[in-house]
Parts: sequence; structure tokens; C-alpha cells
Amino acid sequence: MNFSSDTAAPAHPAILAAIAQANGGAAPSYGADLWMTLATERLKETFETDLDMWLVSSGTAANALGLSVLCPPTGAILCHQEAHIELDERGAPEFFSGGAKLRLLPGNHGKIDALALQARLAANRFDFVHETPAQVVSISNLTECGVAYTAEETAELASRAHAAGLAVHLDGARFANAAASLKASPADLSWKAGIDVMSFGATKNGAMGCEAILLFGRARGQIEELRVRAKRAGHMPPKMRFLGAQMAAYLAGDLWLDLAGRANRAATGLAGVLTGPAAGRLAHPVDGNEVFVELSNEAAGRLTQAGATFYRWIDGSHRFVCSWTTTDAEIAAAAAVFAGVGARHDA
Repeated sequence: MNFSSDTAAPAHPAILAAIAQANGGAAPSYGADLWMTLATERLKETFETDLDMWLVSSGTAANALGLSVLCPPTGAILCHQEAHIELDERGAPEFFSGGAKLRLLPGNHGKIDALALQARLAANRFDFVHETPAQVVSISNLTECGVAYTAEETAELASRAHAAGLAVHLDGARFANAAASLKASPADLSWKAGIDVMSFGATKNGAMGCEAILLFGRARGQIEELRVRAKRAGHMPPKMRFLGAQMAAYLAGDLWLDLAGRANRAATGLAGVLTGPAAGRLAHPVDGNEVFVELSNEAAGRLTQAGATFYRWIDGSHRFVCSWTTTDAEIAAAAAVFAGVGARHDA
């Protein structure tokens, strides 16, 4: 019962087969290969628009590089106080941008509160030399609490940001899970809603290690700057065909949505088990492949003793993550932990 993280899951066979196929013979270096071209074309088809992209091997690199072309060293990035770029990336956005600051905003379930954002935007002063003005708003979909922004919610935040002269970045490490859950098109959840630059994740959803930085609309003018920054940061590997092969296979036949759907369904089933009479209560809605549940020490101990792996979250809840490989047997094993146990006693 491994519910520690979707990054613990293996790569999908189709991804591995694509890597093996790309390994057959010589190919141009540094992104000039046919697999990178194919990945770009499939991304354009998936997002229903012209775009520019660059592939990297980690979500941290994707976020930090993407933000670096939107925010100068003298600017600030507005994000949720629990955002991955704040809590889990060891200052990478600040490092890659050359010194940009992160300014934190509140909101339930990892979503930026629209009124808090508006208040911060109203106080933003680009022409005051003593202030670090905000230049970018960054949102995460799914959020760090596993909750999805609808297209309308994204558009509301993006509209406020654009009206105040800020660009909008999307951390889409689990974008596939959000799209599968909402049954919304990638276009509606991204550029049509006002996203300028996004990280489109694949690693958590079946890839070996591949994330795309996508530039939409006016942000496409930053592609050469992105390539320069990627090279300088060591994210222009010579054999980029193996990244391109992963992304091309990931998108082929909507594999990415199929895998995300599997993980989401597993999470829904697990949530039912973890909120049963003998277990706990949800801390956040289950909109994707993550379940955050408030468990008693006894319940958490029973699961651990039975071999389940999961994490204690910063809000005191316990996080369980399902992947495309989570099985019915694992869900059944979790249910068996509480079989025959009396109803929980709420404080």
C-alpha cells in the first residue's frame, strides 16, 4: 500500500518503449531531433493552439525557468502560502530569476483567495523605488491540497492579474489530474483562461522524468530567452530526444488523460475507505489523485502497521497519493485495516 507519492510510481510501458525506440541510432543534439518536433506538434494539438515549449526533467526546473522569463530580479511573484514554489523548491524560483521575491497569499484548500489577490494588486506600485513590485501571479492546478481550479476560477484570477499589469504562471505538475477530474479541455484550463506560461507535468503521471514549459500568446516572445536560461542552468542536455520521446508518447492517444483518470478513480475509492465509520474525515475535497484526511493516531497507526505509506501534512492531516498503478487490491487492503473496528470517536 504505497500512498507516499505519485513520483514513487514506475514509468508506463509506452513511455519506456518510446525511449527505447529513440535509442536506435544517432540523432541531432540539443533539441534539434525529430522527437522534440513531434512532442511540440502533439502539445499544440492537445492545447489547440500555437505555442512554444522546452522540456526539462523536473517540475522544479520547469517552474523556476518558466517564472524566470516572466519576473525580473527586481520583481516579486505572488503565490499561495502553501504553493510548491514556496515550500518545496528550496529557493529555485528566486535562484533562477536572479533574485525575485515570493509574496504569499492566503486561501482555502490551496487556492488563492480572489479578494486577497485584489487587495495585494491594488497596493502594488511599479514606480516606487523602495518596493519590490509584483510582476507575476502563480497558481497551481491541482493545488498543493489536491483541489482543482475550474476554468472560471483560473480566468477570474488571471483577469485580475492582467488588469494590474501582471503575467500569470501555472504550476501544472498534476494538471492531468485536474483536467481528467473536471472533464475540461487543456485549452480551457490554461491559455483560454489567461495563463501565459505553464509547467505541464508528466513525471507524476507515467513518465520517467519529463516536464514541459509551455509559452502561450505574447509569452512566446520569450522562447529564446528561455532557451538561453535553460542552457545556462544546465537544462539543455545533448540527448534531448529522450525527453521528446517521453512527451510524444505521453500525449499519444490521450494516454496522459487515461493514466490520470485511473489515479483519480483510485483516490475516490481510497477516500471512501479513509472516511468510513472507523476512520477519519476529509480535510480537503478530493478533486484528483490525492486524499487529505484527518485521522486519529490510532487509525494512522493501524495503517502504518499494516504496511501503508503516507505522509503527515503541514495542516495536521495525512496525505495519501494514488497513481496510475494503484490497484484495487491496495484499496481493499486499506479497507481491511478498519474492518470490524468500531466507529470513530470525534473530539
